[in-house]
Amino acid sequence: MNPILFDFPSQFYTERLFIRMPMPGDGQAVFQAINESIEDLRPWMAFAQENQNEETVEINIRKSYAEFLQREDLRLHIFLKDTGEFIGSSGLHRINWSIPKFEIGYWINSRFSKKGYMKEAVEGIVNFSLDELRAKRLEIRCDPKNIRSRAIPEKLGFKLEGILENDKLTANSLSLRDTCIYAKVLKESSSDSL
Repeated sequence: MNPILFDFPSQFYTERLFIRMPMPGDGQAVFQAINESIEDLRPWMAFAQENQNEETVEINIRKSYAEFLQREDLRLHIFLKDTGEFIGSSGLHRINWSIPKFEIGYWINSRFSKKGYMKEAVEGIVNFSLDELRAKRLEIRCDPKNIRSRAIPEKLGFKLEGILENDKLTANSLSLRDTCIYAKVLKESSSDSL
């Protein structure tokens, strides 16, 4: 089946969070969160290397909105359920619908870190991926030095499958870095096989 015909919810809730697809108009809140967190994001995220402005962030969000509708990339925005405040971004990337397989990425506004929100969001995204998207493989990739990012897959029972040495450039493109690959795999029963 062509993935564009695959219908699934564009939003869901966890205990404390509301998670949904990006929408036109999200740019102001996302831009503010990036600005408030730029020093924490800069070592790990390529987008944090360049000066951001509200217009370029809004353009990026509108592209993500279109990619979500076309099922090419499923960016997700995270909000506090009680207040509606934007706290971070996640999503399902590097999609292979024939498996289906997804890579989960994430970042959080620094004001909301160390409260368990991102762990809760990723756990919700894992459940959404398994229940709604019928995922057979989920990956989280991160720099081994990014201790806070690594803690999330480790707490959620992902298996460290390996560390790729000299796999990528650092976010600032000045040196090489390694990449941890964590995975959660849903084993097929014999009736599920192709």
